Amino acid sequence: MASFNKVILLGNLTRDPEVRYTPKGSAVCDLGIALNRQYTLDSGEKREEVTYVDVVLWSRLAEIAGEYLKKGRPIFIEGRLQLDTWDDKQSGQKRSKLRVIGETMQLLGGRPPAAGGAAESGDEGKASRGKITPPPKPAASGEADADEIPF
Repeated sequence: MASFNKVILLGNLTRDPEVRYTPKGSAVCDLGIALNRQYTLDSGEKREEVTYVDVVLWSRLAEIAGEYLKKGRPIFIEGRLQLDTWDDKQSGQKRSKLRVIGETMQLLGGRPPAAGGAAESGDEGKASRGKITPPPKPAASGEADADEIPF
C-alpha cells in the first residue's frame, strides 16, 4: 500500500523559536504556529477558529529560524507529520503528541527592522521607505545621450 505524508502550513509564530543543540552538535528548533480558519455558519454568522501546531526544524534550517524569526512573524512550512509517544514519568500513562517535522521553510513579510531602529520606538511594522533619485546628468551640448530613449 502506498502512503504519502506531506504537510503545508502558513501561519504566524506563537512564540520565539527555541534553538538547542544535540550532543553531536546538530541544531534543533521548536516552533509554535497558529493557523486561522474563517468560515460562515448557515445563519450568516462569521466565525474564526485557531489551530496551534508544533513544528520541529533541524540543522541549518533550525539555525536560520533562531536567527531571523520572532513571535508573530508569518511563516510558510512544508514538512511531514510525526507521532511521538512516551511514558509519563509522573503518572505512568502512555502519552503521545503529533507534530510537524519541517523540511522547508519560507520567511514571509518584509525584513524585520534593524536593531536600534524603528523596533525600539514601537513602530515595528513601519520601515522608512524614502525615494532615492539619481543625481542629474550634466547638460550635454544639445544632443541626446545614447542611453536615452526618445518616447
